[in-house]
Amino acid sequence: MSSRDDHRPLSPWQTRMHEVIFEADTAPGKLFDILLILSILASVVVVMLDSVTWFNERYGTLLTSLEWAFTILFTVEYGLRLSCVGRPMRYATSFFGVVDLLAVIPTYLSLVLAGSQYMLVIRILRILRIFRVLKLVNYLSEAAILARALRDSRRKITVFIFGVLTLVVIFGSLMYVIEGKASGFTSIPRSIYWAVVTMTTVGYGDISPQTNLGQFFSAMVMILGYSIIAVPTGIVTAQLLRRPNVTVSTQACPDCSAEGHDHDAKHCKHCGCAL
Repeated sequence: MSSRDDHRPLSPWQTRMHEVIFEADTAPGKLFDILLILSILASVVVVMLDSVTWFNERYGTLLTSLEWAFTILFTVEYGLRLSCVGRPMRYATSFFGVVDLLAVIPTYLSLVLAGSQYMLVIRILRILRIFRVLKLVNYLSEAAILARALRDSRRKITVFIFGVLTLVVIFGSLMYVIEGKASGFTSIPRSIYWAVVTMTTVGYGDISPQTNLGQFFSAMVMILGYSIIAVPTGIVTAQLLRRPNVTVSTQACPDCSAEGHDHDAKHCKHCGCAL
């Protein structure tokens, strides 16, 4: 099946709608995104206030009405976004597409599952669009470099995580043998929990070794934890140093809605559509 089987041509009004909703290069587009961000902030404040007993008791009805108004508004906006891109499924499964969907689902879900509406604070993730709205191109460029560095480091970091998991299993098992149930290490899984807390230098203190040998071993694990924490930072830093500085534009592809294109790009680097 062709990769363009789900592509659909855009009509003039869809093209205009795409410029307003997805881009901030024009005055209408910038105004739309500013109003959208203000609405997102207001909706998050409403959700937070609704969780406060004092506000809920006095203004519960008003807060509920406002929440439904914001949800309907964001639902319409989500539908418009899907309608003005050439590949709606491509956008729906993108990062912002998933966030936009999650921004409205909890309110509808609250009709059958009480309390789920408080998950609406995920809407704050949509504020990431402020980088495009304010045309902070330097920040967009740095974000693109960081994203590529993290993506290029994923294999090394995956190996590192598996190595750490192996260590905490070994350390937890040893501590279970050294301390035993009398000191609170009632099982190997609980001892592994202690190893994770100790290696990450969190130190909740809910479980701690009581014997001299256990305390000595614990100190060694703490010291090792400090050295391990620096490893992921070094991996990502090495990738950052390999990446040249790039400048990206605020344009979004009208076909697949991808962003982060070079400032002089004429075509989308993901689907080839003209920008």
